[in-house]
Amino acid sequence: MYWHLPPGHEAGAPFGVLDGSVSLPFRPHRHDVLLAVLGLSGGVLLWLFGLHLQGNRALMAPWVCLVPLAVVSGLELLRRTAPQTGLVIGTFALVADQFTVGNLATVLMFTDLVYAAVLYGKPSAARRIPVTTFLITVAVTVGFLAWFRNPQALLIGVVTAMVSFLPSLTAVSVRNHRDAAETARLHAEQTALLAEMDRAQAVTAERTRMARELHDMVANHLSAIAIHSTAALSIDDPETSRGALGVIRENSVDGLAEMRRLIGLLRTGDAAVEPAASPTLTSLDALVEQARTNAASSGLSCVFEDAREERGPLAAPVELAAYRIVQESLTNALKHAAPGPVTVRLGQRGPLLTVEVSSVLGVRDGPRAPGSGAGLVGMRERVALLGGTIDAGPSTATGGGDIWRVRAELPVEEGVSGR
Repeated sequence: MYWHLPPGHEAGAPFGVLDGSVSLPFRPHRHDVLLAVLGLSGGVLLWLFGLHLQGNRALMAPWVCLVPLAVVSGLELLRRTAPQTGLVIGTFALVADQFTVGNLATVLMFTDLVYAAVLYGKPSAARRIPVTTFLITVAVTVGFLAWFRNPQALLIGVVTAMVSFLPSLTAVSVRNHRDAAETARLHAEQTALLAEMDRAQAVTAERTRMARELHDMVANHLSAIAIHSTAALSIDDPETSRGALGVIRENSVDGLAEMRRLIGLLRTGDAAVEPAASPTLTSLDALVEQARTNAASSGLSCVFEDAREERGPLAAPVELAAYRIVQESLTNALKHAAPGPVTVRLGQRGPLLTVEVSSVLGVRDGPRAPGSGAGLVGMRERVALLGGTIDAGPSTATGGGDIWRVRAELPVEEGVSGR
């Protein structure tokens, strides 16, 4: 039973096994079968018409030239799977053909065996065969010139080159083009793979940015809504409930506006939606005032201190990161801080913008909103993207007592790092 070789199969590959028995290693390619049949048929026709390459040999009958012809025709079946073996045996068949009346088909099929040995053989053979055939051509030319002492002996060298050296040289060119095409294909596949990896990373980064932006924009409002709705449900006082509902309505409207802004940023192709500008440091006063209103019922008092000497505008990513850090820190204070001051401080030390938010650390009575820890992760991601540093954790206040402090240092100039 035979079996087809897979594409790209090289000589020397192991035999296939089918149905528990060892099979032949290949089935000849249909083109190789066609070459063998045409070569054999053409050679027989040339012999029948008496078209020989040489005169009659006294010691051999004319039909003997059919033996090398049959051998070389059979070797055509091995031109893809065992090209070097075919070339070695074909060389002996060609030499034997010189002692007969000769057949043109035998010579032509031998040139194809040389071509196939370079094209389909091992890389070492592809380098060695052209050099070998060139040396053989030179040796034959010089030898016959020395023997005949006639310039017509150069024709023998030309024939030798046409039979051996030129087919190998052509095969080298074809093989180089084929290898270059394969290299280009692999390079294109690698480029496509890298592009897909870059696309996946970009999608992941964009999803992370969207999640971080959504959390920072909405968490503050939802935390205030959760705390005041719990207070309205748990305290049976009309004034308290009315005040809580007012805060809930205000945060609902603001949260809806923030959501619309985010949707506007995502719908870049929707001309009907005009996304608002990104928050800046000049908006911190309004942010702290809103937090002061939301936290009044929890015993928190929010204070904003801007200690910067120069209060000019900074790079948009820096101002947005600082704003979001303050926003998330105020949200966390609203959720977890004990009654007392919540201080927001801005400062600038050289090329670094300092953002610090501190609140009283302790147990607080009354309603509290749960936390997920995503806010701290988002703050660290924002600071890391800018090459800054951030610390968040308990600390000791100057006048005594424990506080929770978030302190971030953001470089205001490109290439400056807080690390």
